[in-house]
Amino acid sequence: MRLLVLVSIILLSSCQNNSESKEDKNSNKSSATETAKVIPYTASTIFLDAKASERIWTTTPWQPMDQVWLGETPSPDDFQGRYKLSWNEDYLYVLAETIDDKLIDTHADPLERYWDDDCLEVFIDENRSKGNHQYNHNAFAYHIALDGQVLDIGTDSSAHTYHHVKSKRVTTGNKSVWELAISLYPDTYVDNTRGQALKLSKGKKMGFAIAYCDNDDSVERENFIGSVAVEGEDKNRGWIDAGIFEAVILN
Repeated sequence: MRLLVLVSIILLSSCQNNSESKEDKNSNKSSATETAKVIPYTASTIFLDAKASERIWTTTPWQPMDQVWLGETPSPDDFQGRYKLSWNEDYLYVLAETIDDKLIDTHADPLERYWDDDCLEVFIDENRSKGNHQYNHNAFAYHIALDGQVLDIGTDSSAHTYHHVKSKRVTTGNKSVWELAISLYPDTYVDNTRGQALKLSKGKKMGFAIAYCDNDDSVERENFIGSVAVEGEDKNRGWIDAGIFEAVILN
């Protein structure tokens, strides 16, 4: 009887291992064949002046920020957003254009409720590993405030300022142009250090999303508009789940 039970356990374990192995292979195959948006390389220096005069910006098409992650669909006067991407060996470059009828920055302390002020938010999963990044650096969710400070949650579950993003914003009327140079860091990055930024190269696949927190003079932001469609009821998952980011590849 004991021998029969032992044989049954071995067979069950073997079946489970075979099943897990097949799932892993299928998962890897799915990841390998994943369609990725191409990001063009720039050989020219990009000056962060928010003028977008470099050739790469004139030849790269705009991508929309039009997915409602929180709140209601804003009117065109309330908010519109779009962006472009480029890269070189040192930086991922972002050019964003936002139309917002009222710019709000009511929290003097940059670490206090920064998501409830108007801000641009850039999500980066540098190795497209997906998964949870709420209190770790499996991915980053950089909030770029109107004054240029950069915020995200650290491994101690508290907000930190980061030096990873250089930016310039110029606002004329209700239109703001944001030009960013982002240094990429691995998931081993240690908070409160300079760290070692990664060198970028052709063929590198990443996870990326961009969004805008829109506050029209309320206690909390009224809208949160992103660049990728998120399935399910809870669409405000980018600050936790890197799996919702779009796959992009450096070309």
